[in-house]
Amino acid sequence: MKNLKLFSEVSQNIQLHSTGDEAVQFAAYDIDQSRLFFASSTNFVYALHLSSFQNGRDSAKVLPVEVCSIDLEAGDFITAFDYLAEKESLLIGTSRGLLLVHEVASNVTELVGNIEGGVKCLSPSPTGDLLGLISGFGFGQLLVMTYDWDLMYERALSEVPEGGYVREADDVSVNCEGPSISWRGDGKYFATMGEVFESGSMHKKIKIWESDSGALQSSSEAKDFMKAILEWMPSGAKIAAVYKKKSDDGCPSIAFFERNGLERSSFSIGEPGHANVGFESLKWSSASDLLAGVVSCKTHDAIRVWFFSNNHWYLKQEFRYPREAGVMVMWDPTKPTQLICWTLAGQVTVCNFMWVTAVMEDSTAFVVDNNKILVTPLSLSLMPPPMYLFSLTFSSAVRDIAYYSRNSKNCLAVFLSDGNLSFVEFPARDTWEDLEGRDFNAEVSECKTALGSVTHLLWLDVHSLLCVSAYGSSQNKCLSSGSSETELHGSYLLEVEVVCHEDHVRDQVTSSGFAASVTSQTPLESPVMALAWNPSKRDSAFVEFDGGKVLSYASRSGFMETRINDNSISFPSACPWVRVAQVDVGGVHKPLVCGLDDMGRLYINGKSLCNNCSSFSFYSELDNEVVTHLIILTKQDFLFILDTEDVLEGDVALGNVYFVIDGRKRDEEVMSYVNVWEKGAKVIGVLNGDEAAVILQTIRGNLECIYPRKLVLSSITNALAQQRFKDALNLVRRHRIDFNVIVDLYGWQAFLQSAVEFVEQVNNLNHVTEFVCAMKNEDVTETLYKKFSFSKKRDKVSQAKDLSGNKVSSVLQAIRKALEEHIPESPSRELCILTTLARSDPPAIEESLMRIKSVREMELQNSSSDDNSIKKSRPSAEEALKHLLWLLDSDAVFEAALGLYDLNLAAIVALNSQRDPKEFLPYLQELERMSEPLMHFNIDIKLQRFDSALKSIVSAGDGYFPDCMNLIKKNPQLFPLGLQLITDSEKKQAVLEAWGDHLTDEKRFEDAATTYLCCFNLEKASKAYRECGDWSGVLRVGALMKLGKDEILKLAYELCEEVNALGKPGEAAKIALEYCGDISGGVNLLINAREWEEALRVAFMHTEEGLISVVKSSALECANGLVSEFKESIEKVGKYLTRYLAVRQRRLLLAAKLKSEERSVIDLDDDTASEASSNLSGMSAYTLGTRRGSAASVTSSTATKARDLRRQRKSGKIRAGSAGEEMALVDHLKGMRMTEGGKRELKSLLICLVTLGEKESAQKLQQTAENLQVAQVAAVELADDTVSSESVDEEVYSFERYAQKTRSTARGSDAFSWMLKVFVSP
Repeated sequence: MKNLKLFSEVSQNIQLHSTGDEAVQFAAYDIDQSRLFFASSTNFVYALHLSSFQNGRDSAKVLPVEVCSIDLEAGDFITAFDYLAEKESLLIGTSRGLLLVHEVASNVTELVGNIEGGVKCLSPSPTGDLLGLISGFGFGQLLVMTYDWDLMYERALSEVPEGGYVREADDVSVNCEGPSISWRGDGKYFATMGEVFESGSMHKKIKIWESDSGALQSSSEAKDFMKAILEWMPSGAKIAAVYKKKSDDGCPSIAFFERNGLERSSFSIGEPGHANVGFESLKWSSASDLLAGVVSCKTHDAIRVWFFSNNHWYLKQEFRYPREAGVMVMWDPTKPTQLICWTLAGQVTVCNFMWVTAVMEDSTAFVVDNNKILVTPLSLSLMPPPMYLFSLTFSSAVRDIAYYSRNSKNCLAVFLSDGNLSFVEFPARDTWEDLEGRDFNAEVSECKTALGSVTHLLWLDVHSLLCVSAYGSSQNKCLSSGSSETELHGSYLLEVEVVCHEDHVRDQVTSSGFAASVTSQTPLESPVMALAWNPSKRDSAFVEFDGGKVLSYASRSGFMETRINDNSISFPSACPWVRVAQVDVGGVHKPLVCGLDDMGRLYINGKSLCNNCSSFSFYSELDNEVVTHLIILTKQDFLFILDTEDVLEGDVALGNVYFVIDGRKRDEEVMSYVNVWEKGAKVIGVLNGDEAAVILQTIRGNLECIYPRKLVLSSITNALAQQRFKDALNLVRRHRIDFNVIVDLYGWQAFLQSAVEFVEQVNNLNHVTEFVCAMKNEDVTETLYKKFSFSKKRDKVSQAKDLSGNKVSSVLQAIRKALEEHIPESPSRELCILTTLARSDPPAIEESLMRIKSVREMELQNSSSDDNSIKKSRPSAEEALKHLLWLLDSDAVFEAALGLYDLNLAAIVALNSQRDPKEFLPYLQELERMSEPLMHFNIDIKLQRFDSALKSIVSAGDGYFPDCMNLIKKNPQLFPLGLQLITDSEKKQAVLEAWGDHLTDEKRFEDAATTYLCCFNLEKASKAYRECGDWSGVLRVGALMKLGKDEILKLAYELCEEVNALGKPGEAAKIALEYCGDISGGVNLLINAREWEEALRVAFMHTEEGLISVVKSSALECANGLVSEFKESIEKVGKYLTRYLAVRQRRLLLAAKLKSEERSVIDLDDDTASEASSNLSGMSAYTLGTRRGSAASVTSSTATKARDLRRQRKSGKIRAGSAGEEMALVDHLKGMRMTEGGKRELKSLLICLVTLGEKESAQKLQQTAENLQVAQVAAVELADDTVSSESVDEEVYSFERYAQKTRSTARGSDAFSWMLKVFVSP
């Protein structure tokens, strides 16, 4: 669904050397230097550069050309002409058989051969190694030679028996009926057309030759081909030729042949009955998608351009020239959409085309096909052309269209190939379905002013058109009379007033009564690239000129500079595709000017947004002129949906990086793009509003409509913001969106206030039930749709989200309340209410069963009456129960029925859940025979409702106390409730003792002891205290047990040994001193506990010299041991630090080497990067890469746990050369710091030594400990500083500097508070 638009047409004249009958007949193209060569009938060659057509202000301007003359004998003239890029020369053939090579640079002509019979055709191969030539000898001879002019082979073209046909005078004058050669794109084959004598008459046949051997590969059937026109598609798919079919009333057809000579397809180039239509030439574009031909009609010649799609050939453009002009065409080999035309008089016209979507802003498609426009509103049906809803037929071929669809007016302006304007007014859109299949003939509007050749057409408003027109070309003579009489030359910007003299007929397509007149003409100094309507300003438009400059044009005001946000707009390059969107910026409507150039660069207000865009479009969620999203399809076939707010605020990264997706890291959960499955598809339009669709057309021509999640969610958000709950629900159901979006988008608390309106708007209980079943306690905007940005939309509603509370239960309760209060009673309503109960969190099964039970009771009460009102307002109990069982697990419903202690209801549930009566009937009968408390107890036990079971068994009486105790013992959480329910003191004591036993089994001895004390079981309490090591509790309980003095003493000695064995010598010393009276043993225990001051105090208190000497000797021995240990630790700190610095330095050197070799991990692919990173982390200065992978892929959980334990045991070791050696050394240095307990013991020892007069030992101990602590702190600080550094400077990171700094600054800190000030060195 695209149209071929002419956006640039530049015509200029060649100043011919001769003033007589000189005519330009041949043309050749130099790809390297973009030059055109023309050969005239008087043997002159003209060379011109295509750059001369950049400024087409004056069509009468004479082109600057280079002229040279080919010196030929009198009567000899040029008959064949081409350019040899390999030799940078022109190849010329003459009527007398001369084969000449003219070197352009030196202007030297060389004779390289003489062909008998004259040269009729020259055609170099596309590969540049062979030359095909047809001579005029006999019926034509085919010669193929190399560029060294060596003949490879010669073949006869025609199949005429001797004497079978006699040609009259062999005239080799220049004419288009001569033979031709057409090469396939790869140069392996070429096609010719030769004459064949069949059934007494001459016909023509296409022959396919192999270029290397000259072997005839195939040939077509003999047909009435026209003028030996032959053109092989560059892609090699088919060969185009023209012949007359007998079934087409003599009207010629273009036929397409395969390499095997078989005809594949054909189409007629004229209307039935137009037998006088002739054909002059055919040319394929370099992309093989466009076919241009010169058609000779009765009154004029026409250049027609066809395009093939969906098995149909469309005539997309037509340009008319006078018959005497003798127009000829060729495609630019480097630009597939640039057509070069020239006339015999030397006027050269360069036409630049562009593909534009045929789908307008309101999703209506207008597809041009010759003199028809195929109209299809895509909002009604996705109907790809050549199918359509209805069509419009005009007097001549359509060249350009402009559509107006605003303010309930739908108008179409059409510029025709005969120079006339035609206008069509459409009825309201809701009546277009009635126009299906109809064809409307559109009348030509009255226009007295010359319009020229229109290249751009745009509506300013419903009564005003803006167009760009060219005057002075030869084709203007074939336009309408008004256009041909003008004396204007060049390009002009015209403002055309449109008036309708007839009233529009309602519900009808109207095209009569329109008149157009030019109200202003503005000459243009530079070619116009595009026109775009400005929706933000009335009667104004944007005009883009060649080079990217954009100006504003206002009706009756003219041009002015375009400024948006105080910045002028100018595209860095020319953008043929320009569209303007109206966006909302803080409540102010502003234009967003988008331009796309030929290289795929998309610009927004002059700034680059995307560098690989293939097509783009706009989407409006409000279905109005305010655009909310920009849709971009990249050349990688990824569809991006961008918020216009993000584009304006710069939230989208400018440039190509954002729009290039790495194929190895495609994560479509990001939701920023959609992967289009059809390679090369284009965005042709969108469906605005709630449709939220993007329409794509594939290369094959079929239409695909996709619904990007981002657009759908945006439409849902917009519908919810406008409180259109029914539309939002329909969108959710249609696009399979999670129903929770409706609740979560603005917070479920806000939805509770709108539940009534939601139910009333939806008014479909099936849809409400579907909505209820989908509810879940999850915010899908933060989980499933987390990647979508909803923040800007939520600002429209002042409700804040609250994460507290139960979303499902609250929402369903609100829905249930709305159903009960605002929806009339019906079976469907009751089922919907049951659904809200069943889907609550947790499910309200009991309440649901109570409603079913009430329905059942009402059925039983009214079974004898004829009242049908209940049946009409409520479903049957069986139907309701089946619905509940469909929603919930049948076992859960059965257990809930049992939980109501209603055995009849439980039986009904079991029967409807397809249970075997043999399974549940005996159980229910057994329950029925029990007393009520026992029945409740057994049901509660089955349902594991132990609290309720305990209450039931307690209420059953004292006879069931053993069962009560068994229940409590099996479920220890019932002990508190049992103590509360049981009032008898003896039974309470039994419960408490059982609870203490349970706590003892759980190894909770302290709680067990307290529990035993509550029930006065002192023996078990003492045992529990002893088990937990609480010697104080054991002695307290011993006192309660009235133990004697000897028993207490014995118990104390036992506890002293046990506590000391547990590693608590300080606690054992207390027992020895306080209960046992063992002074010596107590002092020794205090010494073992390193409580030096306390040991010395006890020794002094009892004034025993022996004890004092024991304390002194132990203190001196401990001090000497600590000094040795501290010195060894100081050496270890130095060793570890030296090792760390060496490893760090080596690792930095390796990293620098990798960087210098440009082997950065960032430049590698994912797998290589991972491998390099692993290897780098495992490098060490002293390892040889002995890393090995595990051979086992599956191991048992036991082996895994064993490995973990071994790893934990080895975690304290440092393996040289391991990956973690560097950080392990740092961690080990940090682990050597002095603990708080060690500092406390050290200070106690120092005080003890000073008290005992051992000052020298104390001072030595303190200095050694200080040196260790200073060394450790300095080493850790040095390591921390080098970890983040990229280099290790020995002078900066010197251990001596750090040690000196630590010694001077850290002495006053809490870390060194253990030191005695008297021994601190200066």
